[in-house]
Amino acid sequence: MEEDFPRVTLSFYRYVIVADPQLMRDTLWREWSAMNVFGRIYVAKEGINAQLSVPEHYFQAFRMKVDDHVELKDVPFKIAVEDDGKSFFRLTIKVREKIVADGLDDNAFDVTNVGNHLTAIEFNDAMEKPGTIVVDMRNHYESEVGHFTNALLPQSESFREELPLVLDQLKGQEDKKILMYCTGGVRCEKASAYLKHHGFKDVNQLYGGIIEYARQIKQQDIPSKFIGKNFVFDERLGERITDDIIAHCHQCGKKWDHHINCGNTDCHVLFIQCDECKAKLGEFCSAECRTYAELPEETRVQLRKERKAVRGGSSYGGGHFSKSIAAKALKKGE
Repeated sequence: MEEDFPRVTLSFYRYVIVADPQLMRDTLWREWSAMNVFGRIYVAKEGINAQLSVPEHYFQAFRMKVDDHVELKDVPFKIAVEDDGKSFFRLTIKVREKIVADGLDDNAFDVTNVGNHLTAIEFNDAMEKPGTIVVDMRNHYESEVGHFTNALLPQSESFREELPLVLDQLKGQEDKKILMYCTGGVRCEKASAYLKHHGFKDVNQLYGGIIEYARQIKQQDIPSKFIGKNFVFDERLGERITDDIIAHCHQCGKKWDHHINCGNTDCHVLFIQCDECKAKLGEFCSAECRTYAELPEETRVQLRKERKAVRGGSSYGGGHFSKSIAAKALKKGE
């Protein structure tokens, strides 16, 4: 927060065979931490998925270091369109089974048989063709604040949950032109191959996702068919693409599209809260969460053990956890 130099927020991914993910992880850690790079990166045998914040004065050196790895040579960078340098505050690199949790058996279909990649202007033009179906391959809390006009918006909690849901919603439309999009493109790589495996003949995906789309429309002065904000998985929680506000405060219903996490760390639910509600409740999703957060730490430690038993509801909005736990605490006179 006290840095006196600018940063560049970017993301990239590549499906590529990584022979030794742990070695790759350790090498990247040494190289990138030396340049004060922050971010969240997943490395797996199937590739790498990275979201990063790079000091501007190290940007060229960082690009060269990335290109030094044969697995990442010339990997396209998606540069953020809105960036105040406060997207990440530390460097985290983890080895995972997959770079995106999709729940699929990759041996069951050809994961390399992906859809056609479309530029921003090609995507816009394809949307105008009769019978075209546009599919948002993101979670419901992402599409709530911004999406392409007339897109199919599956109300899923996770990518793993969304894939079979989309397949079911598109059943019987295998001959239609399908346009898919996501944040940076990585989810569409697997999803487009999944649809083609299930008989869809004309599958297309937005090259570089919404991040690259936003850059191209700005650079080329192309009308945006995406309205609102692009939800991003860093401290910013969103990049504004257009001035349209299409979401609402979850507490009062006012038009608003700024996400926050509940200030009750045992809840930490992601929700939309306007400034007026923040002034009344603080950064809490409910009055119960605020009450719970004010309990003595030892009481919360004891009650935390009950958390798993009451987390059966949605992980998004409404204080499902907090209301149950807080009610019990108050009933006990804590």
